[in-house]
Amino acid sequence: MKPRFDIVRASRWFFLLSGAITVAGVIVFALFGFNLSTDFKSGSEVQFELNQRVPEARVRQMFASIGLPLGDTSLTVGGIQQNVVMVTLPEQLTAKQISEIQAAEHRFFPGAKQDIQVNSVDPFVAEQTARKAVYAVLAAAACIVVYIAIRFEFRFAISGIIALLHDAFIVLAAFALLRRQVDLTFVAALLTIVGYSINDTIVIFDRIRENLKIDKPETVEELRAVVNKSLWQVMNRSIRTVLTVLIAAVILYFFGGISIRNFTFALIIGLVSGAYSSIFIASPIWVAWRSRSMKKGPEGREAAPVSE
Repeated sequence: MKPRFDIVRASRWFFLLSGAITVAGVIVFALFGFNLSTDFKSGSEVQFELNQRVPEARVRQMFASIGLPLGDTSLTVGGIQQNVVMVTLPEQLTAKQISEIQAAEHRFFPGAKQDIQVNSVDPFVAEQTARKAVYAVLAAAACIVVYIAIRFEFRFAISGIIALLHDAFIVLAAFALLRRQVDLTFVAALLTIVGYSINDTIVIFDRIRENLKIDKPETVEELRAVVNKSLWQVMNRSIRTVLTVLIAAVILYFFGGISIRNFTFALIIGLVSGAYSSIFIASPIWVAWRSRSMKKGPEGREAAPVSE
């Protein structure tokens, strides 16, 4: 694709935009925190299917009638016909409470298609799951740093990781702001986003490295020109790839089951953020860092060191 504007020269505006999103995300975290599912805190999930569109007020009335009032974020509706209910409760349900919920379902919704399904998690399991999820994300990030550092150079690795953190932070902020449940499918989505985004970033880095060998820039301006040219050379590929995956994710979000709704929502946010950060964040960060290590040339110009 022919260059439309100088991405590297305009990088300060992209940095400001990402900085503003980061500040907004910190405010969201401070005010709202996360709506954790029973995967990461003790509690119970109750799911059942009705033969009609879910009347949320009546479902809340059903649980209140047996002494289990629901909070604002405790009820989720899904299914193609919006007839599946998933309720999150902070306590582990006893056998007596499960029987009471079953009886209340038959009383309030006599034509329900199935009996309730209950999934309970105790505090120890929830704590272990949360710890392992953090370890999985950190291990993925560490492996990515090592791979890029070996395959390219350390500055490319750090630039790529900063872009990945940017993507993960935006997804986390969106879930905190919209009060969507953070569950194990959310962690799977984060790891998927990390893999997709770093793949796009590596393609761009590889094109930059190839063009550095061909053009051999001697000044900061020439270095910026090479990177800008490289970004536009892979622009079509990046846009088409993200649109292809994004279309599939959107279809899954609207027509998939309730169990993958959080996964596909996180994937949609992460795909858009990943495409943005790969082009407008990772490479400009590398240029800014690489420019600082340039030495003065014989005519007082800033000369780039030999490509690594």
